[in-house]
Amino acid sequence: MMRELADNILDIAQNAISAGAKLLTIDIAVSHAQDAIAFVFEDDGCGMSEEMAARVADPFTTTRKTRKVGLGLPLLKMTALATGGDFQIESQVGRGTTVRVRFGLSHIDRPPMGDVPGALYTLVLVNPQMDFRFLYDYDGKRFTLDTREIRAAVAPFPLDAPEISAWIKDCLYQEITDLHGGLFS
Repeated sequence: MMRELADNILDIAQNAISAGAKLLTIDIAVSHAQDAIAFVFEDDGCGMSEEMAARVADPFTTTRKTRKVGLGLPLLKMTALATGGDFQIESQVGRGTTVRVRFGLSHIDRPPMGDVPGALYTLVLVNPQMDFRFLYDYDGKRFTLDTREIRAAVAPFPLDAPEISAWIKDCLYQEITDLHGGLFS
């Protein structure tokens, strides 16, 4: 099991990057009223066949050549189900993949959120050629960061230019911290 939910964000994003995605949207919703944390990852990568999408949450199914097991999605699914949540994956060859995961917010087995702003920042910094749209909803209060908008505003400078990446990092930390009232849980 991954120690923090932020680790899962990086793992699922890596799947999208490996699938050749040009755009990855990550929606995170924390709802105390629904006692849930929900993640939706949607990419425009190469996608998977129906058969592969049905098997991808099996730890012995992987497309990697370096090892015979892939544990990211199976562990994510197991963690979600253990907290009373659910897991769904939809994919279409040539169109991309959508992963939906819901965790029980107050369930004792739910891992902590971890450094979500740091995970999102890392994705942008390490993949400056790729576009990301992050939506973070905390009990109905929302923050969105879209690298397509930032890219258009700062052109011709790249997103990994020191001043721009520092602004992205500060923005993610400030906005998400403000939504949480100063703390993550």
